[in-house]
Formats: sequence, structure tokens, C-alpha cells
Amino acid sequence: MTERSIFIARIVSSIAATLIALACGTNYVYSAWGPQFAEKLKLSATQENLIGLSGNLGMYTLGIPVGMLVDAKGPRIAVIIGAILLALGYFPLHQAYDKGFGSMPLLCMFSYFTGLGGCAAFAASIKTSALNWPHHRGTATGFPLAAFGLSAFFFSMIKQFVMPGSTGDFLFLLACGTFGLVTISFFFLRVLPHPHYSAVPTSSGNRLHRTKSEDIEPLTQEHAPNQEHDLNQRLVAADAPAQDLSTMSETDETSSLMSKSSSSSTPGDVPSEENFVKDHAHRVDIRGFKMLPLIEFWQLFSLMGILTGIGLMTINNIGNDSTALWRHYDDSVTDDFVMQRQAMHVSILSLCSFAGRLLSGVGSDFLHKVLRASRLWCLTLAATIFLIAQIGALTITNPHYLVFVSSLTGLAYGFLFGCFPSLVAEAFGINGLSQNWGTMTLSPVISGNIFNLFYGVVYDHHSVINNHGERVCTEGLACYRSAYLVTISACVLGLAVSLWSIRYTHNLRLEEEKQRELEDREE
Repeated sequence: MTERSIFIARIVSSIAATLIALACGTNYVYSAWGPQFAEKLKLSATQENLIGLSGNLGMYTLGIPVGMLVDAKGPRIAVIIGAILLALGYFPLHQAYDKGFGSMPLLCMFSYFTGLGGCAAFAASIKTSALNWPHHRGTATGFPLAAFGLSAFFFSMIKQFVMPGSTGDFLFLLACGTFGLVTISFFFLRVLPHPHYSAVPTSSGNRLHRTKSEDIEPLTQEHAPNQEHDLNQRLVAADAPAQDLSTMSETDETSSLMSKSSSSSTPGDVPSEENFVKDHAHRVDIRGFKMLPLIEFWQLFSLMGILTGIGLMTINNIGNDSTALWRHYDDSVTDDFVMQRQAMHVSILSLCSFAGRLLSGVGSDFLHKVLRASRLWCLTLAATIFLIAQIGALTITNPHYLVFVSSLTGLAYGFLFGCFPSLVAEAFGINGLSQNWGTMTLSPVISGNIFNLFYGVVYDHHSVINNHGERVCTEGLACYRSAYLVTISACVLGLAVSLWSIRYTHNLRLEEEKQRELEDREE
């Protein structure tokens, strides 16, 4: 298989990964159908938020086992599981809406399936992109991450222009559309070999030489899962900068690229735990419980939880924000008009999330490679934008200006997720990226529960039951203002943690450089 054909196959695989991601972000379109779903089934705002929250829980709670599956067996099996779960989730919700009733536990379970299906397929698309483009990992993962954010816009536009006002048909579209996109893309998703560095014995010692991809046996569908671990090890060497490679004469493919073997080491030795030095760019493999003692893990875990929870509250409830403001601003507006406004805000959220993810993925590579700055600055920017959005949500009473909140929330959410997989791979290595990413996504389970349920309680407190047995709130901003007082405090905390993390990692790198210089002098 020539380099040209491998390159083309990588492009095709990246397109497939992007299309899969496009089908996986449909939890963020919940605000476009959730209020109507709750209205027809006569559910409270708290119950509505529980259904939406169940979808988010499906996306985050089983990230670790899903990641372990992807790391161990390859991405393709996770794609199949994801397609089936997406269909098993959305189709029963469609039937419940058409019948006008449904058991809350079952509705939450089906919503959970939609999130879990998206989690499985999305993890596969991210891992494939990271493996296929190790030298441009931020940009490569940026495209499926951006498509994930664009998912809500894609399906919301179909709803608005093809089936306006038809929530039942829209749920049927989600069932068929997500299943179809993932299933078709499955046949084009592959992990391809790439040029890499390997240790080759020479008369002057073991030096790292580039090996052409033609010399590597292509990974076929049948044996790709079994060889993925070997490929992951090769990726570590492939991602090393030239200046690092030139200083290591006795490093093999499984040793840390930032630590030299001791004089007593042999090329075939397996590195011990101590050899896995804290290099933020080239860790070989740190996963599971090995991450718990590391401060970097808790920095990323807390930032993920705080900032994701803030974004999810608005993403899940922008429809309620819009409804409350419009009913207070103009009590003559029709239900169809309110639904169009809800769909518009979902589209804005999605488009801005798409832009943020794409800019963050490419921008994090630019920060790291060109400016030699920390990728964590992307999280600081996200926290700042979130803070501005929360201030807007606390003050805007005219529904025409609610676009300010939806656009900034989407942009900040995109910046958060666009760079996070690269941060995880940079901190703990690419070998366990899917598992480690799944670990990180456990943190929004806590914050998402708190913020979303608190919003539902606040909204219900200001709601009344009308003549049709439906819960409505006509108090405008007062319907949800208290919820944003909580998130604005969380924004300040997230901003403080991000700035502290940048300073901590900077000082840690300086210490590592000094330690390496001392070791070089001793040798």
C-alpha cells in the first residue's frame, strides 16, 4: 500500500469519522423538541430536565468502559453498538410522543440510550482521527469534535424547514437519521499506518530512524484491533519533535520519550514506573488509577466538570428561556412562533459550538507548536466567554437579545471540547486516550445533575398550571434567574482553576528541564 493510497484512505476515514460525530451530538438538540414533548405528555419542568439529563448521563457515565472497549478492540465495534443504541433510544421516544403518554423511568432509559449510543460512536471517531493523524492531533480531532457540535444545527434545520411543528416526525427523523449516518460511515472507518520512528541498532548505538509507511503491513479490518496496541506504541515515537529525538540514543518504542535509559539499561528492557516522567507532550501510557495521584488529572477533571455543567444547563434549557421571555414579552405569540424561536436558538448554539470546536482544535495546535504556549489557554478563554454569557442571561429581558446568550454559550462550549482530547492525550499519552477521555467525562455527571435539576426546580417554582393542565411560566426572566446566579459563581471558579493550572504546568515544565539538564551533566 503506497503512501499516496494510505493518505487518501486516511482522508476518507476522517470524513467517515466526522459524519459519525455529526450523528452523535443530537443530545444538544433536545431543547428543540423537549418542551413540546413535555407539554404533550403533561410533564413538569423538573421531569423535562430529568429526561434531558438522562441523555447527558448516557453520554458521560459509561465513558470509561466504552473507552476501554475502543482502546482494546478498535473503533469499529463501538460504532456498531452506537448505531443500535441511537435507534433504540429515539424510536421509542417517537412512539411515546405519538401516543401522548409514557412512563418516566422508561422515557429516561430511552433518553439514556441516545446518549450512550452517541458516546460509543463518538469515542470511536475521535480515536480513529487521533491515530490516523498523530502529528496534527489537535486539528484532526477538531473536525469530528466540530461536527459533534454542529449536529444540533443539522437536525434542527431539517426540523425547521422540512417538518415545522411536527415533533413526532422529528423524533422519527432522529431515530432513522442517526442510525443511518453511523451505519453508512462504519464501512469507511479505518485505522491506517503512518510514517513513524523506531529504534534500529547501529554500530554507534541505537538511533531513531524514520520508517516509511510502505514498510508497514497495512492494518486490515480483520486484524486491526489486535495490532492497535502496537500501532499506539509507534504513535508515541511518531509524535516526538526532532530536538527530543536527537538527544536519545538508547530509547526504544516503549520507553518515555523524555527520559533516557540508565547506563545499565538494554534496548529490550521494559521501562519501569519510574521511567514514566511527567512529560506533558509525550507520555507513553498513563491510565486508570495511575492518573489519580497526578495533580494534572484533577485540574482537567475539575475544569471539565465545572465548565461542561455550565454549558449543559443553557443547552438543555434555552428552549425554556426563550418560552419564558416571549410569553412575558408578548402574550399574543402563538405556539408555532415559540417553537421556531426555540429551534433558532438551538441552531445558533450548534453553529457557534461548531465554530468554537474547530477554532479550538486548530488554535490549540498553534498555541502548542508555534507560540510554545499551553493549550490550557483555550479553557481560560472558554471560562471567560461563559462568564460573559451568564451575565447576559441574568440581565436580558427582551427575547430578541437572547441570541447573545445562545451564541456565546455555544462558542464557549465549543472551545472547551475542541481542545480537551488533545489536552488529555498530551498529559497521559495516546494509548489510553479513549479510556482517559471517558474518565474525564464522568465529571459532568455531577455538575450536570446539580445545574440542570436546580434550573428545573427554579422554573417549576415560578410556574402555574393553566386550564389545559400544562405548566407555564409567564414571569419572564424571573422564571430562571436564580439558576444563573449559581452558574456565574461556577464561571468565576472555573476561570480561577484554569489560570492556576497554566501556572502550575509552566512551573512543572521548568523543573523537568532543570532535572534533565542535571541528568545530562551527570552522564
